[in-house]
Amino acid sequence: MEFPELSTERLQLVQITPDYMECYYEIMSKEEVTKYYGMDRLTTLEEAANLIGSFQEGFKNQKAMRWGMIHKETGEFIGTLGLNNLSLWGKKAEIGYELHPAYWRKGYTTEAVKEVLRFAFKELELFRIGAVTFPTNKASNMLLEKLGFTHEGLLRGYLYQGKQHHDAYVFSLLATEWERLTK
Repeated sequence: MEFPELSTERLQLVQITPDYMECYYEIMSKEEVTKYYGMDRLTTLEEAANLIGSFQEGFKNQKAMRWGMIHKETGEFIGTLGLNNLSLWGKKAEIGYELHPAYWRKGYTTEAVKEVLRFAFKELELFRIGAVTFPTNKASNMLLEKLGFTHEGLLRGYLYQGKQHHDAYVFSLLATEWERLTK
């Protein structure tokens, strides 16, 4: 399968290649970006290269898809989003995303997530998209609820970051709910 490039009004969603390593590192080395990511911030370009390699491997094995968000007007790499724990057979995945702080609160993540949801439900024919967040990540929790996700509950000690365990919220959106919301 060829990597599916997607497009929104302001963003081009592209495969993340080593060409984007420095931009990706610049975002993922910021403490404020990884605070609620479920992993510690990157400290070397090699870590960024390894993650990009894992994105490509995940796609090759049909276990994940991760897009880079390219700002159409400036050509800047401003973040990523993707489908994790992808099961084409089980018709489900989890969505995750991060964005450079300079682009926060401008609707870019909402715009990108809406397009990936459309792709996941219409093209991949998935039935369930889940999301796992830190309870204190108010911006992400509000974004998911605004997009119609249901808060299902609390996963105790689910995330490990900063040498400690953290609880997590779990959200989901079903294809049938998404179809009602987008009519």
